[in-house]
Amino acid sequence: MNFLESVKMAGKTLLSNKLRSALTMLGIVIGNASVIAMIGIGEGGQKYVSGQLESLGPNVLFVIPGNRETQRISRDVPKTLVLEDAEAIATQVPTIAAVTAELNSRQVVTSRNRNTSINIIGTTPSFLAVRNFEIDKGRFFTNVDMKRSNQVVVLGAKLAERFFGNSNAVGQQLRIKDASFQVIGVLTAKGSNLGVDYDDAVLMPIITTANRIVGRTSPYGLELTYITASAKNSDSVDAAQFQITNLLRLRHKLTGEDDFTINTQKDALQTVGQITGALTIMLAAIAGISLFVGGIGIMNIMLVSVTERTQEIGLRKAIGATEQDILLQFMIEAVIVSAIGGLVGTAVGVSGIFLVAALTPLEAGISPLAIAMAVGVSGGIGLFFGVVPARRAAKLDPIVALRSA
Repeated sequence: MNFLESVKMAGKTLLSNKLRSALTMLGIVIGNASVIAMIGIGEGGQKYVSGQLESLGPNVLFVIPGNRETQRISRDVPKTLVLEDAEAIATQVPTIAAVTAELNSRQVVTSRNRNTSINIIGTTPSFLAVRNFEIDKGRFFTNVDMKRSNQVVVLGAKLAERFFGNSNAVGQQLRIKDASFQVIGVLTAKGSNLGVDYDDAVLMPIITTANRIVGRTSPYGLELTYITASAKNSDSVDAAQFQITNLLRLRHKLTGEDDFTINTQKDALQTVGQITGALTIMLAAIAGISLFVGGIGIMNIMLVSVTERTQEIGLRKAIGATEQDILLQFMIEAVIVSAIGGLVGTAVGVSGIFLVAALTPLEAGISPLAIAMAVGVSGGIGLFFGVVPARRAAKLDPIVALRSA
């Protein structure tokens, strides 16, 4: 028998037992679909998080109080940054285009007899430029608002809709800690960044936040949650990080370890890539177990098939079929089952990725390499687990086979 005849005979044999063939390849279908879907969802998650980080603004550096060791061992990180540090960075670091500072606090906000716990973000007028936000309605607060500690606020798009519905939020009044604040603007919707949902937040001048909301607790200046700086271009990010480090060490009179941490957008993207990559590999490995289980299912069914087809094998060998012919036919049957299961599983997995992309913010991440590997592995699994049944069939003595039948 030539190879083509073996393929035709294997196909006829599988079609004569459609239900059993379908159930045999079910494990491979599930395994392939799981692997492709997990890798695709992982890539989609990585693209989504990377997009969120890139939307923070171009060439951004984050200056955070406390060094990495302090942040690791303690939740209560000391407030080592003050507003004067941000002002010094803006005026003394030549590679920086703009700087903003943030002082965050969660407070109960009252509007039209409705009380809601909201994230209050005290910041500076340069917030829009550094964090790449835009004003949808009204205006942002100015340096005059800062100096006078005016009680004005800018709302996130989601919060403005929740409080005021379709009516214009600009000119409305809010109460925070028994003080009245006027809404002067609404941000364009953008989503959360670094765990802070600016669409559901209240922004106000940082001086107002310190005087009216949080209070001043440091004798060295107005304490900050963190400082965000924007480098002039992507080539100057490393230089800006170096210059900010030297400036703050001089200002804080440090001789030992830093009491602050500087993270760049590139660092954040790299960290996100490592985390999501590791999670994707882990999920794909877990899903790959079902491929192994599917291979065992193929071997089990093929062993049963050898037992059922003992007479056929004996007849074929009696009329001249060699061990290689019998071995080849059963191997081809196993590979066909696993390959078809791989293709069907690929279609199911890709469909699952598009479904997740349609129902969630994640992008559809289709990896041709993952598809090729999954289909190739499924075919290899059929080949590997088909060896034992095929060898058993090939080794049957034709006289014994006919007699046992």
